[in-house]
Amino acid sequence: MTRRQGGLTLLLVKDGAEKPRELRITSRWLRVLRWLVPAACGSLLLMSGSWFWLASEAVRARRMDDQVAELSAGRTRMLALAEQLNRVEAQYDNLRRLFGADGEPGASDLWLPPPGGRRSQSSPEGQQALPDSWPLTTRGFITQGLLDGGGGDHPGVDIAVPRDSYIRAAGGGVVSEVGEDPTYGFFVRIDHGNGYGTLYAHASMTLVELGSPVEKNEVIALSGSTGRSTAPHLHFEVTLNGAPVDPLTLIVQP
Repeated sequence: MTRRQGGLTLLLVKDGAEKPRELRITSRWLRVLRWLVPAACGSLLLMSGSWFWLASEAVRARRMDDQVAELSAGRTRMLALAEQLNRVEAQYDNLRRLFGADGEPGASDLWLPPPGGRRSQSSPEGQQALPDSWPLTTRGFITQGLLDGGGGDHPGVDIAVPRDSYIRAAGGGVVSEVGEDPTYGFFVRIDHGNGYGTLYAHASMTLVELGSPVEKNEVIALSGSTGRSTAPHLHFEVTLNGAPVDPLTLIVQP
């Protein structure tokens, strides 16, 4: 490379060539290159920065699209659950109307708790302590009654009914015991006050909790064959001051 007055000469020597080639750059082009090279480098840097920014924005946009899709799917699931809940509540209301649960007191022999567990504090049904109502929504068939007069061997009656029939409280009161026993299986015991108590045994499922107030004819369990049992039935006991009482002296089978 040879620098001349006011310019620049480049000698290009090719392997095997006898004479080199000259490339002369005038002072004018040197001034142009002086500004052109930095501008080109700056443009390359700007383009590189823009590409990285666009790439990061594209990744961010994809993430936002995924979040929007997830939120939309969650909203769809919530709408489906809300629709299902509305259907269940409508079916429950239809069931209550079917049994007359929304009518005047005494319009039905079956009491169902209102939706959401709301319970009237002044319900006249809850004040009827005497357990004188049939403990099932079906007639059933009595297979064994109270034995030995005092009920020592079998202090109650056995009523054969299909599995998962509604068991209802014979009178208003408070759940004094609920659980599972090797003999009685799943059972519910209700204190009706004035010395009266009732027991409902061999259930497939109990629907009340300890200490819960219950209405007369409220569904408290489903019949089954748990405990010491050979077939689905309800074992029903009535006690007065702890002594067995023949339920059929208080209750008339429908």
